[in-house]
Amino acid sequence: MDERVVDPIGSGATPRPGRAIGIDLGERRIGIAVSDSARTLASPRTTLTRTGDPERDHRALVDLVAEEEATVVVVGLPLSLDGRARRAAAAAGGEAELLRARLAPIGVPVVLHDERLTTVTAHRALAAGGRTARDRRGVVDRSAAAVLLQAWLDGQGRSR
Repeated sequence: MDERVVDPIGSGATPRPGRAIGIDLGERRIGIAVSDSARTLASPRTTLTRTGDPERDHRALVDLVAEEEATVVVVGLPLSLDGRARRAAAAAGGEAELLRARLAPIGVPVVLHDERLTTVTAHRALAAGGRTARDRRGVVDRSAAAVLLQAWLDGQGRSR
């Protein structure tokens, strides 16, 4: 699994305790999930529709980080099924770098985490819960962000 920490200080330090925000970057929508302060459970939060203005979209993300008092941001890294980083992964990495620059002044690191099959998992869970395909469209991005964030939380041995 290809996971890289983009650390604003360059220390490689573990993010400080507190809420984590998961971000599923899509071309049209950005799914957002938030953990509890103990980093035990990820919950879908919201879906932002891309405005066409990356600066405005990133400002909205930074505002959410501040509102939730998050101490780390986990951005989905869309690797191909064979684990290779292709065009979409490069785009996500570039966007994560831009977010890192916006969040560095407030000391919030950005972590890239493998997001393979998160959208598929979210679609299946929503369908199993009785949601129609039309109903899923509005919530699948934030649900995929929650799947991504939960996977990261489970793999981190939650900071306490």
